[in-house]
Amino acid sequence: MPLKLQKTDTENQLLLERIHHAKRYALVVDKDLCVGCEICKTVCPREAIKVTRAEKKPDEKTQKPTIDVDLDKCHYCGVCNSICPFGAMTVLLDDKNILSVVEKESFPELVREIKVDPTKCDSSCADYAEVCPLNLIAVTYRTPDGKEIENITELSEKEKKSLKPKITIKQEQCPCCRLCELEGPTDAIQVKPIFYGALKINEAKCPEGCRDCLDVCPIKGALYLSEDGKKVKVNELYCVYCGACRVACPVEGALELQRTSVRHTPVKSGAWNKALEKLASTKGIAKELRAKGAAKAKEAVDRRFDGRKTE
Repeated sequence: MPLKLQKTDTENQLLLERIHHAKRYALVVDKDLCVGCEICKTVCPREAIKVTRAEKKPDEKTQKPTIDVDLDKCHYCGVCNSICPFGAMTVLLDDKNILSVVEKESFPELVREIKVDPTKCDSSCADYAEVCPLNLIAVTYRTPDGKEIENITELSEKEKKSLKPKITIKQEQCPCCRLCELEGPTDAIQVKPIFYGALKINEAKCPEGCRDCLDVCPIKGALYLSEDGKKVKVNELYCVYCGACRVACPVEGALELQRTSVRHTPVKSGAWNKALEKLASTKGIAKELRAKGAAKAKEAVDRRFDGRKTE
């Protein structure tokens, strides 16, 4: 039994703690990073997480959904930490980010494949910082003598050409929307999505004049208004399929979201299969199970032939 259970809820952070004689477990939710999506809630094995549509105030934009975690139900397993595409959840054991479910390969981590080619970056790369909708990209420059410069606007074109640019991305918080790749000033950054799927707006159910989904979407350009300003449209090139729009939508069924696959590290247990059943479509689950089956078959054949070679 824990000596102490406590929950601290502030404007910027939600903190849960379970304190024992020799150990301290904690779950930290960074509210600035949390977009109010449904992914952590969907996969939580103890149904400890609740995501709620924010109350809309008259003549104001809709605020992002709010998150809460049940202090009695949370088991500090780390599933939410490993699956959050925005890096908003952190599980700690004695102040160290240790995820036993990942170490035991019973639950995966998301694969963020983000490549930066510094040879393709020039002085225009400063614009990458403006392109990222979550402010995760910083661009600094070094002079030939090694001095670091952040603001190059006052330099001459000749001085700019002598600088060596460096792009830094907070990858652990990046949902891989690909805006930097598709809208950036050069082709220095390449990104592969984490989640694949489909998002559809059912216009017959969509309330006239409603912009709630557009207001809460964390990725600028994934949802946008039609030219006449009357309908919300989807640009799936940028959508990360987080589900924040679906949580905020006031009408059941007006937004249809399906995740078909998730890029993740290898797993060895059935815990992920149960989570995947909630997270992805039936087709997505079947595709992953087929891939796993093929991988196991190949492994068995490789072992058999390796055994023959040693005979």
